[in-house]
Amino acid sequence: MRVDSNSGEASLYVAVVLFESSSSVPNDCPLYEECFILIQANSLEEAREKALLYSHQQECSYQNQDKDTITWTCKQIIDVNSVLYDDFGDITEIYARHFRNYEAYCQFEPFLSSEAL
Repeated sequence: MRVDSNSGEASLYVAVVLFESSSSVPNDCPLYEECFILIQANSLEEAREKALLYSHQQECSYQNQDKDTITWTCKQIIDVNSVLYDDFGDITEIYARHFRNYEAYCQFEPFLSSEAL
């Protein structure tokens, strides 16, 4: 069943959020996390607001075992949209996006490249 995001009733949305982890270690390369968040909201605008609030609540700094300061920040809300289908079975697709440059995707996606996290 397709989700009707204009019904005014609570619906499910998915937010794609990009977080960045930086370190106090000089010349340390940042680590990025792409997070998919499931949100219940009455409208797309409310879902965006909830995604932004949640993402900023996740920001933090702490010291690791080497006493380096690690800082996680919300870099950007990439997308917020209705889930593709609102009935969840054994397997349910909740989000999809499309691209044309497979080589660029392979460079970005660590499971397709030999890059260590």
